[in-house]
Amino acid sequence: MHFDFLQELIAVFMISIVVILICAKFKIPSIVALLVAGIICGPSALKLVSEIEAVDIMAEVGVALLLFTIGMELSLKDLKRIKRPLLIGGFGQISFTILLITAIFSALLPWQNAVAFGCLVTLSSTAIVLSLFQQKAQSDSPHGRVCLAILIFQDLVIVPIMLLFPLLSGKLELSLQESLITLGENSLVIIGVILFGKFILPRLMFAVVKTRSRELMLMTVLGFCFSVALITASIGLSLSLGAFIAGLLLAESEYSVSIMENVLPFKEIFTSIFFISVGMLLNLDFFISHIFIVLSIAALIFAIKLFTLVPVVKITGYSMRTAIISAFSMSQIGEFSFVLAGHALTLHLMDNDGYQTFLAASIITMTLTPYFINNAPQFAAKLLSGYFKKYAHEEDVLPEKQNDFNEHIIIIGFGIGGKSLAKVAKESGIPYVVSELNPDTVKRFKDIEPIFHGDASYPLVLEHLGVKKARCLAIMTSDPTGSRAIISNAKKLNPGLHIVVRTRFLSEITGLKELGADDVIPEEFETSIEVFAKVLNYFLIPRQQIEQYVQQIRKEVYSGAHTIDLGSNLQAIKDNLPDLQFASLKVEKNCKLIGTKLGDGILRNIYKINVAAIHRTTQNITELNAETEFFENDVVYVFGSQEAIIRVQEVFLEIKD
Repeated sequence: MHFDFLQELIAVFMISIVVILICAKFKIPSIVALLVAGIICGPSALKLVSEIEAVDIMAEVGVALLLFTIGMELSLKDLKRIKRPLLIGGFGQISFTILLITAIFSALLPWQNAVAFGCLVTLSSTAIVLSLFQQKAQSDSPHGRVCLAILIFQDLVIVPIMLLFPLLSGKLELSLQESLITLGENSLVIIGVILFGKFILPRLMFAVVKTRSRELMLMTVLGFCFSVALITASIGLSLSLGAFIAGLLLAESEYSVSIMENVLPFKEIFTSIFFISVGMLLNLDFFISHIFIVLSIAALIFAIKLFTLVPVVKITGYSMRTAIISAFSMSQIGEFSFVLAGHALTLHLMDNDGYQTFLAASIITMTLTPYFINNAPQFAAKLLSGYFKKYAHEEDVLPEKQNDFNEHIIIIGFGIGGKSLAKVAKESGIPYVVSELNPDTVKRFKDIEPIFHGDASYPLVLEHLGVKKARCLAIMTSDPTGSRAIISNAKKLNPGLHIVVRTRFLSEITGLKELGADDVIPEEFETSIEVFAKVLNYFLIPRQQIEQYVQQIRKEVYSGAHTIDLGSNLQAIKDNLPDLQFASLKVEKNCKLIGTKLGDGILRNIYKINVAAIHRTTQNITELNAETEFFENDVVYVFGSQEAIIRVQEVFLEIKD
């Protein structure tokens, strides 16, 4: 068995770890560190990797998984909300950039080569931009949305561009009929995938989630993702576009959060490999010997992209501030440009020097992207206070996302307690969201409650539930291990969050409070309190006094006392406990009581019994006086001592002849 590639991969990982740690010390973004690690490991430096092709495959998987998670976070409903920047912004940016590049370079290159170069420059890096936006929680910001829309459009035009290159080189001629047939076949494939995702996938996912097997969930999700990716790749589209479509389809599922928590670790590692693979492409010798030309091309690319992106974003309806931030964010060359550059080299639309120059300049623009994204708001502020002063007070108006929770309650578990809390919150006008692990419960309530399937012990699930903006988190489950993880992660994400947690045993209060729970309700204690109150109520202790006892006991327990001194409470109960009982007695035929009146004093004076009420036929007589008479079949409600009630029964009994 050969482990050559595995050894190479381990070496790449080790070097990447060292480089990332060093860069972290100087606060250099991890993406830049990964590019540097790739350059060090690449064929022009240490030559650690001989099987570059295997690394490229993993890199492509990384980009596909990135687009998959982006699709899952977006959903088809959200995609409709960005259709204007998607269509107008995307088309405008692509066409404007290609025309400008062609006009500039036609004087130096054949127009076909200039057009090809324009196609390479027009694409931006979906992987870098969206990764950074995710890390900085800017995916749903105005510039996050418009960048996403334009980047998606760029991914869509990769196929026409790949078809255009052979036409530019004169090596492909397609008739109108062939083009229409190809378009029809591709459309049918995409429609088939969407129909599968709409009607069959939900049933499949329900069956998978019901097993509660994480392994099966992961295999199903990755299998669906890569199946769709391979289908789209087979018809000429990119793997990443297929993965994006798969993500969009799964985003409509109520199990999308659970899916994300399973896939996220894989996405991170494969995306890292992509950035390493990009660094490996750079030829250091060529870069050093042509450094001034490379830097000049990089600066020109940056300037052209800024010049084209600002007006394009502005005409889609966004503010000038958003347009400037978006332009700086997308000013780099995209990962798919490397693929297209390889095709251009093969078709002689670019020579080897041009390829290496473009490659080096592209990596420079990618390396600078974290800096531009971090500082884009400051650049925008300076430009708005100078050249674009008249646009300084413009604001973006965006529709709210469906799951944009704020100042809400997060309810973990939708059993009896969770349902009761949700009902009270709804009636009180308090926004809330529910997390539940039972797929049957989620399916039953998904159309009537804001309920999601997911394990809230994962930070990703808590973020999806809006934990950073929530006011209160109520854990209604009785899983101590899960509760500890939820409390710990929730407090890290939102230190000011008020957490109320249910637990089974009194002994768990201290540990849960140390983790960050504000209120812990132990079931065994609350049950005992309820029994305690019911018993005292039965013995006619005044309600105010019962409540006083209960409050005092609760205070002692919830203050964290390990031993509870109830001696004074129990003595007070004993001293105040009246020897009274209620009873209902029927006036039987021919008994001694028939025909007598309450004022005669038989019950009170002889038996020491008090009458509270009399039920006669269909009415209750509660207004009693001395003239109230006892009739046969009356039901008399009396109270007195246990002894007195036993003795008085003789006057109610039938007298036998």
